[in-house]
Amino acid sequence: MEATTFGIFFSLLLAITLLAKRQRHRFPPGPRGYPVIGSVLQMPMQNAWLTYQRWGRDYGSDIIYLNVLGKHIYILNSANAVYDLLEKRSATYSDRVVTTMAHELVKWDKNFALLPYGDFWREHRKAFHRQFQPDMVPKYHSHMYKQARGLLGRLLAQPNALRKHLRLMAGATILGVCYGIDAQSENDHYLQIIEQAVHSLNEVAKPGAYLVDFLPILKYLPTWMPGTQFKRDAATWRPQVDLMFDEPFDVVKQSLDDGTAVDSVCASLLSEMDERKDKRYQETVIKQAVETAYIGGADTTVSALSTFVLAMVLNPEVQRTAQKHVDSVTGGDRLPTIEDRDSLPYITAIIKEALRWRPVLPLAVPHISTTDDEYRGYHIPAGSIIMGNAWAVLHDGSRYPNPDSFDPTRFLTLAGELDRDAPDALEAAFGFGRRICAGMHFALDSMWINAAYVFATLDIAKPVEDGRVIEPSGEYTTGLLEQPLPFKISVAPRSKIAEGLIRQREHGD
Repeated sequence: MEATTFGIFFSLLLAITLLAKRQRHRFPPGPRGYPVIGSVLQMPMQNAWLTYQRWGRDYGSDIIYLNVLGKHIYILNSANAVYDLLEKRSATYSDRVVTTMAHELVKWDKNFALLPYGDFWREHRKAFHRQFQPDMVPKYHSHMYKQARGLLGRLLAQPNALRKHLRLMAGATILGVCYGIDAQSENDHYLQIIEQAVHSLNEVAKPGAYLVDFLPILKYLPTWMPGTQFKRDAATWRPQVDLMFDEPFDVVKQSLDDGTAVDSVCASLLSEMDERKDKRYQETVIKQAVETAYIGGADTTVSALSTFVLAMVLNPEVQRTAQKHVDSVTGGDRLPTIEDRDSLPYITAIIKEALRWRPVLPLAVPHISTTDDEYRGYHIPAGSIIMGNAWAVLHDGSRYPNPDSFDPTRFLTLAGELDRDAPDALEAAFGFGRRICAGMHFALDSMWINAAYVFATLDIAKPVEDGRVIEPSGEYTTGLLEQPLPFKISVAPRSKIAEGLIRQREHGD
């Protein structure tokens, strides 16, 4: 009885304290929570970006506030709010949320994109940037061309395995670039171990998905108790994450010792280590930076190109226009190259529109404020979680009229050139502030090459079965990354010449 009375008294005291603090400060509008637990029951578990966008409309505010078990959460639903805080005040808003599930139990803290802001993160970023800055990316185009060629033949042979083909293309490209590993099929050992581990990242990085992230004390519960599935998941996923980071790195390191290493990002970074600095520390940074490149490049490319194909199926007039543009440059008898990009702004506009229409990361990885701040009269305490809602930014009708329509011309002038004054979708599609994706230029080049190859050689359409057109559902997965659910397509070579280009490239001619 005394323990119960103390518990009730403590809960009331906590609720009164939190209420008093809130009354002393002005916070943005948001759903009214409950005493002690706040808005924990209102946190959306699926398609959170859509719920946050709707709340913004309901409350007439581009900033939404929630208090979840004492944690302050701010949702930024406009480009202005994102720019003001995550860009202009990036010194305050560049830290990362350290969660119990992802960082401590599954050990995804090895992914430098999730590291707290500081010197260790800077070392990772520096190593990554050395190999993926814009003037280094052309070095990797040969890998992109090779895998894009393979994709064409596989699509032609087996059109209804789009997701599998894209995974092999993207995974083999990144494996070749990062480790010098030549993956020949989707059953490649390294692709398999990485795919297993990345599945867990998609789960643990969902904001609000695990109660243990708000009540860390739950991690001490025994696994036999109800509600501890998260502990069993972590026990399965953690060894997979360890294996993914360690095994390909160890292979490259051994090949350097044996004198059999091939050119790769990992081999380059290991060869450039500073002998005056701690070797183990440098190897840790390199291992984690290189594997993060794979994680950041493979699944995001699959998601973006899946959306690209879906958009072409749903918008055949866009596909026909793109084909005409490519033919006008190549003459229809060769595959385009990245050097043709300046002459093909319509293809670049399609890539931008695919990233805007269905962003790969609709809700950017959360930031953390490191000091108390004030914005528009609102109080933002140190340690607050700041979420940039990329979906809301990229579907803002005042910036992108008819935002649900797929329209590449929104990025072009009347003369058909890229419009430098149009709101740039890339500002939100690749993250915000100092945490923007460092592999952005690599990803854009890979997407452009694959899209241009498809336009040069293939017609992609809705399939017809028993006289009936099969419509794609247009539905998407819900997780850290957004990608379309599997859909059927029809694939045919555009001409005998196009088919010859595909067959020649398949055989390495």
